[in-house]
Amino acid sequence: MNATEVVSSPSRNVRNNPATDANHFILTFENNRLASELFGQFDQHLKLLEQRLQIEARARGNSVAITGELQATNQARRALDFLYARLQSGGSVDASDVEGAIRMAVAADDQLSLPTMERKAKLSMAQISTRKKTIAARTPTQDAYMRALERSEMVFGVGPAGTGKTYLAVAHAAQLLERGVVDRIVLTRPAVEAGERLGFLPGDMKDKVDPYLRPLYDALYDMIPGDKVERAITAGVIEIAPLAFMRGRTLANAAIILDEAQNTTSMQMKMFLTRLGDNGRMIITGDPSQVDLPRGVTSGLVEALQVLKGVEGVSVVRFKDTDVVRHPLVGRIVQAYDAKYKVQDESEQSEH
Repeated sequence: MNATEVVSSPSRNVRNNPATDANHFILTFENNRLASELFGQFDQHLKLLEQRLQIEARARGNSVAITGELQATNQARRALDFLYARLQSGGSVDASDVEGAIRMAVAADDQLSLPTMERKAKLSMAQISTRKKTIAARTPTQDAYMRALERSEMVFGVGPAGTGKTYLAVAHAAQLLERGVVDRIVLTRPAVEAGERLGFLPGDMKDKVDPYLRPLYDALYDMIPGDKVERAITAGVIEIAPLAFMRGRTLANAAIILDEAQNTTSMQMKMFLTRLGDNGRMIITGDPSQVDLPRGVTSGLVEALQVLKGVEGVSVVRFKDTDVVRHPLVGRIVQAYDAKYKVQDESEQSEH
């Protein structure tokens, strides 16, 4: 165990609620510097644990006293243990990592069917690693997505913005390239979005396309040193191009990512999916609720999800608004819009 438990005792006096089934213990971490990073500046990470799990976490030196309901305190223990192990392995911990560890600890309990599970069981999160950075899953759906990326040749990641679909796809491709599993990365997006067409934009083709592909660049630079990204792009090891450039090609020994796939037509999607060559990996991401195609045009993503259902070698992972890992307000915004569209759909159906 990464932390030494100095005191562990049941208590019936938490937050002045005598009816609460409570627990109290003290965790001591051997490395003072890592403990300080774990707790966060001004103990902000511990405050986050308090807010999310409704516990009390009080730091003193390299120790933290945790008091609260039994299940919540054990969730806090597992989250802290996982994060400390991450620090020990040379990683870093920020507020979003703490949020992720809390989500996973809570989800682990929610998925338990047996009440006899060992209370000190450790969290097990899927990870993506390159020499520059290691990413751990922050939600159960991210965990499922990252595991699907490892085992399947073709993966669809669909759901709202802010869930990490594209970022994790690019990170996984970078990992495959670094390991030598593939020889190159191909990143593509439909070039028509939100009513804008490339012909109206200034510059050559690269200048026109780059703004649409910026999120893909950002993820690449996060996972691979900047100078190596530039050299790889120049050498053609990393190719970033609009979807139209994929026609007529067979992409072997490559990790191929199609982002914003909801804006493909049926023919474009079929064309893209049939580019997969030997030892290829294909990842398709998009949000079926954010289609920018002209009215009446079927989204290639929506159709593909129906047509390929049950096809061997194809995995589909669906993200929800609860998987949003940006600012918490983003999740609430997504929920509000989903509720509005649901009411509209029900109203239109009743009229017919």
